[in-house]
Order: sequence, then structure tokens, then C-alpha cells
Amino acid sequence: MKKTLAAVFSVALIALLSACGGTGAASAGGKTVTVYTVDGLEDWYTARFAEFEQQTGITVQAVTAGSGEVASRVEKEKANTQADVLVTLPPFIQRVASLLQPYSPPGTEKVSDKDAQGRYFAMMNNYLSFIHHPGATPKTWDDLLDPKLKGKVQYSTPGEAGDGTAVLLQLQHVLGEQGALDYLGKLEANNAGPSSSTGKLQPKVAKGELLVANGDVQMNLAEIAKSGGFDVFFPADAQGKRSTFALPYYAGLVTNAPHPDDAKKLLDFLFSPETQAKTADAFGIPGRADVTPTGANAAKIKAALDGVEIWTPDWTAVLGKLDADLAAYKKAVGR
Repeated sequence: MKKTLAAVFSVALIALLSACGGTGAASAGGKTVTVYTVDGLEDWYTARFAEFEQQTGITVQAVTAGSGEVASRVEKEKANTQADVLVTLPPFIQRVASLLQPYSPPGTEKVSDKDAQGRYFAMMNNYLSFIHHPGATPKTWDDLLDPKLKGKVQYSTPGEAGDGTAVLLQLQHVLGEQGALDYLGKLEANNAGPSSSTGKLQPKVAKGELLVANGDVQMNLAEIAKSGGFDVFFPADAQGKRSTFALPYYAGLVTNAPHPDDAKKLLDFLFSPETQAKTADAFGIPGRADVTPTGANAAKIKAALDGVEIWTPDWTAVLGKLDADLAAYKKAVGR
């Protein structure tokens, strides 16, 4: 998840238009929904949007970028709205909540993680994780400071990538705010450098160019299923406790959406029990509490999280001090 380059919008739009049926159906029927979405679900979207088009005749144009970038695009375009639906991670969905139109698709009363005003709902649950090459066996946060890993550790940049921001929050949870900054300052000795994309770190770890990187459970398990090359882990603290927190894919209707009625139909589809049951296809967990994932993928998610404590951030508080936290982070790592 979670690229942030603005140029990816035009590239991703062309690629995903082709993957999701092209522009022909949209031109013929005049029904199109544009989704601005964080990356990480491309294969799942291809299958689901094809099903949606078959059911409704509505074509979906998916524009993919980093979680912060898609939120920023909605902000920049508020006077000339281009997106119908926004899918992104916290705290970015909270940042642009005022630009989302309250709409509660059927079944979202079963979604526990949602905006109190009904502007966004957790479509699919996911969790911060780390990955390591089979040639390395880190277990703890301190292990990542080992000089043997010099130039072989990389994490996506907080404030640019949702997963990168999650690394900072997780370290604040484990070490406290100042402890997190001190730790990241030390980690710079091993850090291969800034990265705006978490997804691009996976192939580097698989090839051995990196030995450790950050990620998220959904994206990492999906890539392992496709090509392997690395393992998922959760660094332990000094007491041996491993922990993480949810990074849901939130979905909401953009205010003044160009195609609001069709956008609502797409949201209804995404939160339907049939579609929610297929979140495990992408190694995600349904946002709806009344839908239980089954099968081999669901078992792998459960195994990955076994013994890991799940905590819940106060996203309102996170957003309130995010700018200050990011400024302190840049200072700590010398950027």
C-alpha cells in the first residue's frame, strides 16, 4: 500500500480500465463509477468489479495510489469532484471525512469499525506486519538494529505511505513517543533509505536485496501465495510481546460525486454478504462482523496473527497530532 507518486494515477487508470472491462461499456451504457483507492487490492478489485459490471452494467474505473495521495486528490478536487468512491486507510480517511457524504449501505449496521456519522465504513480489515527474507531471522525490534543488517532494512516513509505511518504508531505504542524517535534514529544506520511505496519493498526482500521491510498482513500473504520469497513476522518488544493494530480499508461516498446513484450501488455491492465473504480471497477479513471467512486463506490469516496482541489506536488523536509527529520523525532521522 501504498504508493504516493501522483503520476501513478494516469498509469493506474489506463491499466485498470483495461482490467475492469475498458471504456467501451462505459461509453455504450453511460454508466461509470470512479473509485480512488489505496493500492494492495488490485487483483481482488479486478474480480469483484467484473462481477459488479455483470450484475449492473456499471463499469468501474479504479484509480490507484498511496493512502495519503488518494485522500489528497479528493481534497484538491473538491471544487470539481472526479471520484465517486474513496477507499483508503486511517488516519487519511479521517482527514477527509468532511468531504464524504453520509451513506450507509445495507449491512453496515454489522460493521463495528465505522464513522459515527456514517461517512465511511471498514470494508476489509487488515493489520500492520513486517516481512523478512529466509536468510534472516529477526525476532525483536532490537534485532533490526544489528549492524549485520546495514543497508538491508527498509520501511515506507511515515506520512507518505499508510503502512509507513503505521510503523511510527506501532513504535510509539511499544516504546513511547520519544522512545520511538530515538529508535528510528538508530535504525537509520541500517535503513536503505526512504520509500514512498510499501508494495515495492516485497520483491526486494524476495530477491535478497533487502532482508527486512514493513508491510501488512493482507498484502504480504497475498504476495506469498503468488510467488513466495519471504515470511511475515511481528517484532517483539523487550518482554517478548508481539503486537499490532488494524489498518482497515475504509470505503465511503465522496460528496458531490459525479455518479452518486451508481456509486451507492457499488458500495451496496462491496458490503453485501456475498462480496464480504470473498475478502479472504485477498487475505483480508470482512468488515461485517456477521460474515465469517472460511477456507485455506482464512486459516493462514489466523495462523499469522496467532499470539499477536491487537490494540486499537485513537485515530482522532492520531490525526490531531500527526503533523507534529511527522515533523519530529523527520528531525530524528535527519531528513
